[in-house]
Amino acid sequence: MGDIRQIVLTRRPTGVPVPEDFALASAPMPQPGPGEILVRMRVCSCDPAIRGFLDDRPSYLPPVALGAPINGMSLGEVVESNDPAWPVGTLLRTMATWSEYYVIRGDALGLEKVDAAPGVPLQHYMGALGPVGLTAWVGLFEIGKAKLGETVLVSAAAGATGSTVVQLAKAAGCRVIGLAGGPAKAQVVRDLGADVAIDYRAVDDLAAAIGEAAPDGIDVYFDNVGGETLDAVLPLMRLHGRIAVCGMVSQYNDADHPHGNRNLWQLVVNRLTMRGFITYDHPEVLGEAQATLDSLFASGNLTPLENLRSGLEKLPEAFIDLMSGRTTGKTLVLI
Repeated sequence: MGDIRQIVLTRRPTGVPVPEDFALASAPMPQPGPGEILVRMRVCSCDPAIRGFLDDRPSYLPPVALGAPINGMSLGEVVESNDPAWPVGTLLRTMATWSEYYVIRGDALGLEKVDAAPGVPLQHYMGALGPVGLTAWVGLFEIGKAKLGETVLVSAAAGATGSTVVQLAKAAGCRVIGLAGGPAKAQVVRDLGADVAIDYRAVDDLAAAIGEAAPDGIDVYFDNVGGETLDAVLPLMRLHGRIAVCGMVSQYNDADHPHGNRNLWQLVVNRLTMRGFITYDHPEVLGEAQATLDSLFASGNLTPLENLRSGLEKLPEAFIDLMSGRTTGKTLVLI
C-alpha cells in the first residue's frame, strides 16, 4: 500500500522549538490488527500541551521518543476497521500521531465520534466545536462554576481556548475581562464581546489594570498562562472565587525554571478553589457541553477563531508559530 508521511522528533527542543527539531519522514502504511482501526488524518491540531511531550520529563503522556512521530489531537476518517463500533467512513477525534494514517483501538485517549453537521467546515470540530470548545466549557462551568452576573477573567483571551471562554461566558450572562498581548489581539477580544480587554504588554502594572476593570473582584479566573499573571490575579479574587487551571503556557518553553508564585496565601485569605483539569476526566458533562457549543454556533453566538494551514509538512511551522506567541485563535493544519 506504499509509504505514509509523518513528522518525527529529531532532537529535544531548548526553549521555543525550531524547525531543526523536526523532520518529515516516511514510514510503511500501518496495518490494523484484530480489534484495531486504520484512520486517515483530515485535520491536525497544534496545542501548547504538545510542548510538554517533547521534553524528556513526565507529563500526562509519556515523552515522545527521538525519531518517533509527535503526539497530537487528530480529526480523522476511518478507512479500514476491525471494530464494528467504528465502521468505515466514521469521523472521529483522538489523541494520535502526526501521521497521514495511524492505527488506534477503541480505548484510545480522547476517542470520540464526530457528528459533523452539513455545511459546517470540518476544522471547526477540532476547534470551538471540538476539544477547544469542550475544554472551555468544562473549565468555565464544571470547574469554575461560573454563574449569571459573575465576573470572569480570562488569560490568553485571543487564543484558541480563551477566545471560546470569552464567548461562552458572555452567552451565560457574565461580565468578562480578557487579557491578551498586543493591541491587535486585545481588539479581537473586544470584538468577541468581552466587556474589557487589557493588553498586558501595554500596562506597567497588570494587577492595577485588572483591579480597575474589576473593582469588586473576580469570581472566576480561567487561567491559561500561570506565572506572574496568576500572581497578579490571586489577591484580586473575591471570597470563594474559583480558579480553573487549564494551562501554564508561560512556562512550557522553559520547564526547568518555573515561576515561584508568591501569592498562594490568598487561597486561604479568600477561601479560593484552584483546580487543574483535563477535559476528558469529565465525560459525564461532555454531551451537554457539545450541545451548548453546537447551539451557540448555529445561532451565531459562537465564532470559531482559527488560523489554518494546509499540508502535513506545515505542522512544525504551525507549532513553532503557536509556541512563539504569534497566533490568534486555534492553530489547525488541514491534511
